[in-house]
Amino acid sequence: MRLALAQLNTVVGDISGNVNRIRRVLEQVAPEKPDLVVFQELTLCGYPPKDLLERRGFMWSIGEAIRTLLDLSVEYRDMGILVGAPQPSHRVHGKGLFNTALLLLNGEILAQVNKSLLPTYDVFDEARYFDAAQEEEIRPIPFKGMLLGVSICEDAWNDPEMWYRPIYAFDPVARLGELGADIMINLSASPFNVGKDEIRFRLVRNHVLRHRVPFVLVNQVGGNDELLFDGNSLVLQEDGSVLVQMPAFEESVRVVEIDSRRRGKEFQKLDDIASVHDALVMGIRDYARKCGFSRAVLGLSGGIDSAVTCVLAARALGPENVLGVTMPSVYSSEGSVRDSQTLAENLGIRFRVIPIQPLFQRYLEELSPHFEGRPPDVTEENIQARIRGNIIMALSNKFGYLALSTGNKSELAMGYCTLYGDMTGGLAVISDVPKTMVYRLARYINREKEIIPEAILTKTPSAELRPNQTDQDSLPPYEILDGILELYLERGYTAREIIDQGFDRDTVLRVIRTVDRNEYKRRQAPPGLRITSKAFGSGRRMPIAAKFEDSWGTD
Repeated sequence: MRLALAQLNTVVGDISGNVNRIRRVLEQVAPEKPDLVVFQELTLCGYPPKDLLERRGFMWSIGEAIRTLLDLSVEYRDMGILVGAPQPSHRVHGKGLFNTALLLLNGEILAQVNKSLLPTYDVFDEARYFDAAQEEEIRPIPFKGMLLGVSICEDAWNDPEMWYRPIYAFDPVARLGELGADIMINLSASPFNVGKDEIRFRLVRNHVLRHRVPFVLVNQVGGNDELLFDGNSLVLQEDGSVLVQMPAFEESVRVVEIDSRRRGKEFQKLDDIASVHDALVMGIRDYARKCGFSRAVLGLSGGIDSAVTCVLAARALGPENVLGVTMPSVYSSEGSVRDSQTLAENLGIRFRVIPIQPLFQRYLEELSPHFEGRPPDVTEENIQARIRGNIIMALSNKFGYLALSTGNKSELAMGYCTLYGDMTGGLAVISDVPKTMVYRLARYINREKEIIPEAILTKTPSAELRPNQTDQDSLPPYEILDGILELYLERGYTAREIIDQGFDRDTVLRVIRTVDRNEYKRRQAPPGLRITSKAFGSGRRMPIAAKFEDSWGTD
């Protein structure tokens, strides 16, 4: 069987635009006469559509789009179209919608496959919108002399090797295999995080070796709000070798002949840091484009976080479309301004210096009668950060820039950031990147030539909001902090379990208490691009007004 695989960067809610993307794919592959063109999960509306699914007009537009695709299937006769779309469930009880894969051929809906497993963990909330297909509804689709085992994303993830305990009652892929499917096809919208490509490959390979049939996985690519999708679609032969591995972080269309006599190749794992770099560049570009921005502004402090963010923005939008602003105060070192200017020159971005000392002094003068009798403290430090945030937002408003905030995951976790100050922005680019990984990203950026000045990479991190300030005045060393945060946030370890890994008891308890105490700040942060398995934002739903201390067994 000859298949065309379409790994597309769809726009959520842009139903007519997504239909046009499908139309262009059909035009492109038609000369090669594929038997079937396979698209990704919820192709018509983009993933995740969230509460748009609750709009009646939205579902009406989906119906119109399907009628258009049926007309196209007549135009491209005998070429099947397998496409993802929401569809009414017509059940007496339930949500009223299915997440479906529709097989269109010659003006007819030949088959409809409804998603069985609806994830509700981490960033997923599908049971909020969809009804699940029952096990007895799962069966292969007869198509051109073969039985197609069609599944949708999570349907393929109920593999015992993936979970420490089963979360679903049955395995749709196993049922398709038992019913004699000749080939497995999975329409997917599987978000990226570091190492996810290898996990996904291992999952598909397990199915192949278990059922001894080829497996096709077509995955979405692109950034949709905080979620990044790497594509990296796969076709595995029945021996577990890789027949096709599509590129990561870019749209791609491939035509492939499924032939058991062909020998595949080895899976090519993405490099961790290179993939984070490429994912963040894609995320900035797509967030800006899909929200109607073409230019960005950010503050340049002379530190590594803003430097890395600036490089990523310049690569995403073009250096001519990025404005870097350094805003020195009396506490800013001469090197910070100089390093920021050197970075701007190396990148070719636009650059401005706007000193904040006069504004800061005026704030102090106006507030001094109200602060009488109280010594300077973090309040005055935060005023400086908020002045800078106001300047960035003023430039954003005046010139239509997307404001980028530059705080990293380690700082955000510990609340080492200022509400309405350095947290100000429309997109938090590296808010899911731990500080130690920021340094690795910087070294990756400089792998061929010096773009980020070496002085930025080697200086002691500092917010420069008071004399001789360093981050380590307030935080544990980043190597220790990031190790504790990974165990607590991403792996879900308890305090006792983290201490048992060799970390100091008092440091562990201090970090955990500080993380939990700063949930209110993170709730007010801009959306941040997700690159780890547990990011702040939609995938972490913690209460703010709560009292729970994870210190059991640490006495």
